Amino acid sequence: MTAWIQRFDPPLGAPNGMPRVAVKDAIDIAGMITTAGSAAVRDRAVAATADAACLAGVRAGGAAIVGKTTLTEMCASPTGENATFGVPVNPVAPDRMPGGSSSGSAVAVAAGGAGIGLGTDTGGSGRIPAARCGVTRLGPPPGRGPTAGVWPLSPTLDTVGPIARTVTDVATGMRLLAPEWTVAPSAAGTVGRLQVEGVDSAVEEPVDAALDAAGLKTREVRLPGWDATNWALHWIITAELWRAHHALVDADGLGDFVNQGLHAGRAVTEEQLAEGMAIRRRWQAEIAAVLEEVDVLALPTLVGVPPLVTNYQAFPFTQLTAPFNLAGVPALSMPVPSPGLPVPASLQLVGPMGGEGLLCATGLAIEAAISVHP
Repeated sequence: MTAWIQRFDPPLGAPNGMPRVAVKDAIDIAGMITTAGSAAVRDRAVAATADAACLAGVRAGGAAIVGKTTLTEMCASPTGENATFGVPVNPVAPDRMPGGSSSGSAVAVAAGGAGIGLGTDTGGSGRIPAARCGVTRLGPPPGRGPTAGVWPLSPTLDTVGPIARTVTDVATGMRLLAPEWTVAPSAAGTVGRLQVEGVDSAVEEPVDAALDAAGLKTREVRLPGWDATNWALHWIITAELWRAHHALVDADGLGDFVNQGLHAGRAVTEEQLAEGMAIRRRWQAEIAAVLEEVDVLALPTLVGVPPLVTNYQAFPFTQLTAPFNLAGVPALSMPVPSPGLPVPASLQLVGPMGGEGLLCATGLAIEAAISVHP
């Protein structure tokens, strides 16, 4: 299956030498409908009257928009599965799921169809497919960039960020989204190494090897509030899904997964949502405190080797990504050398508020010390 819902020939704005950008079909482009990967949405959609606000820098920078990419329905699933538009084939390991929800943007970049893919991330929707397809993703925190004209899943947690093959290229993508943004002058001085119970050593060991190769100073850190994030994420995401899209409940063409999410969101009480937000505030304080002791956190992006397309339902896709969306902090995922694995393990770096430049500087230091892409 293809990564694309629509290809543009010729591209929208195509000067030579400028980045070729693939746009997730949850982001409005003027004059075109936004399907959000859903038959129910597509069949009710009208053409956008304006670009999403996040495309202003892309247009001003003269990048060539080459198409709109597929995604899991309404950005709601991390698997990459889509019954209407199909599952794009993972170009690194065709027998493995590409991950989602920004599946098409990651696949387009990994396959060479675009230099930069724009995607959204609410619980890992950008980092997960990037990790599964052996490419890089920078996720700014909620509020870092405008989301007007972007299909909402959970406005409290939604972000827009770039996917690219390398940290160098993802920095270029970040500058298209935020032209004033810059990479920090130096890498992290101290990296807090976070180890979460149940993560496979097959992905832990390459992460440690990459940090060692870059000569980064590490120290072990712990986050006691980690387990409490699960219910908070569930309450916030499903409640906000319901609030944004309750008119689609039980609609013709709506997939079961999203419909079940809408029903779950309708059942979230005001008390549960308030408790979820309270947990979020405590978690944000905990993350902020640990990031006063170390410059960035490091851990794998995924708990193990990506599963086969025939057996992926039980894989905990978002276990290592979603807690940082809840914290509202930026994160960078990047592939690291992993001999013997079907897909390179992915290192996730997490920084403080406003720390995207520090994450990229640290990622560049690691990238200079390792070799993943030929």
